[in-house]
Amino acid sequence: MEHVTVIPRQRLDGLELLGGPTKPLNPPFSTPLPLWLALLLKKQRRANISPPPWLSVEALTHILDFETDERTAEVFSPAPTMPRAIGMTPLEGDPYLSRDSLELSPPFMSDAATARAQEDALPYHWLELGHLLLTHAADDFDEPDTVRKLLRDLREVRMSKLRKGFKVLGPGAGIKMNGVGGMEVAEVRGFVVGMVDGLRKINRSREESRKEREIEERENGLGSSSYADEEDEDML
Repeated sequence: MEHVTVIPRQRLDGLELLGGPTKPLNPPFSTPLPLWLALLLKKQRRANISPPPWLSVEALTHILDFETDERTAEVFSPAPTMPRAIGMTPLEGDPYLSRDSLELSPPFMSDAATARAQEDALPYHWLELGHLLLTHAADDFDEPDTVRKLLRDLREVRMSKLRKGFKVLGPGAGIKMNGVGGMEVAEVRGFVVGMVDGLRKINRSREESRKEREIEERENGLGSSSYADEEDEDML
């Protein structure tokens, strides 16, 4: 559940929610709240939303410069720094629950969209958060139109990188997707699935091809050639 920072306009007692209790709202002190609740209070004009640091014009401009720099053309801007891994006492001989094996992943970082968010990194849901906040709380931004344009430019640049990376993807190769957001993964999924399926059909292993030929020869009553004979032919 994403949280954002709100600046209440009136007092409001804390609420008991399924995700845990919320803090009481006391103007003019800022408080983190679940995104859906913050948007509801904004709609009711009972609170303003403080945009996260990475949604400022300066931060987005810096990230866009990184994305378009020739020296970093093959990578995405770094994701927010991961918190320290927190694990449980592992069972003897089982490292699964060791302290070094568990950590929060990007979609579940608690301060990804609050006033404490990292300024120079885009969180996992940056596109969705930017769209919602600009749609329902545009008056809380200093320059909403500029922020909207920068987000659009970032999306186009990063999607171009994704498509370019997958177009040159060959058998046994890979592409780094560190820093890619959830909406970007969803948008490129159809393209990737089709490409991977094509690679699977084109680059079937030699053993699979040999087995298919042997089955066809048996069905046609021609017998099958030996493994050694085929290896000799391959060496010619």
